[in-house]
Amino acid sequence: MSLSNTQTHNKKETLNQADWEIKLLYDGECPLCLREVNFLQKRDGGRGKVKFVDIAGDDYNPEENGGVDFETAMGRIHGVLPDGTVIKNVEVFRRVYEALGMGWVYAITKLPIFGAIANFIYDIWADYRLKLTGRPNLETVIKQRQERLGCDDQGRCRVD
Repeated sequence: MSLSNTQTHNKKETLNQADWEIKLLYDGECPLCLREVNFLQKRDGGRGKVKFVDIAGDDYNPEENGGVDFETAMGRIHGVLPDGTVIKNVEVFRRVYEALGMGWVYAITKLPIFGAIANFIYDIWADYRLKLTGRPNLETVIKQRQERLGCDDQGRCRVD
C-alpha cells in the first residue's frame, strides 16, 4: 500500500470511529428537554463527547440511531453507544453525565435500590411528559408527523 493509500485508509478509519461517547436522542419540541440539552451542550463545550440527535427533526433517521424509531424514541429517552448498543431511561442520563465529567450527579442510581426508584420516577415523568409540557398525546404527535412527512398507513414516508 502506498503512502497516499495508507493515509486515505487511515482517514476512512478515523471517520468511521466515533469521536463521541454517547448519542443522546432527544425531543427538540419538548421545552424541558431542550433546557436540559442546552445545559448539556454548554457542559460539553464543543468537545463532542455527546452527540445530540433531535428526534423531532424531519430528517431523523432511525437507521443512523441504533434502529430506534420515532415512536419508541418519543416514549422514553434513548442513547446509542459507539458500538451501536441502545440504552434507555435513567441509564442514558447517567452515561451522558459521566461523559461530561459530572457522573457524580447520577452516581447513586448505580445502586440497585436507588436505580430502581429513579427508573420508576422517570417512567412516571415519561408517561406524562407530553401532557405536562402542554403538547398533544403521543398518538396525535405521531399522526401529525406522518401527515407532515407524507407517510402512508404503514409509516412509510416519502423521500424528497
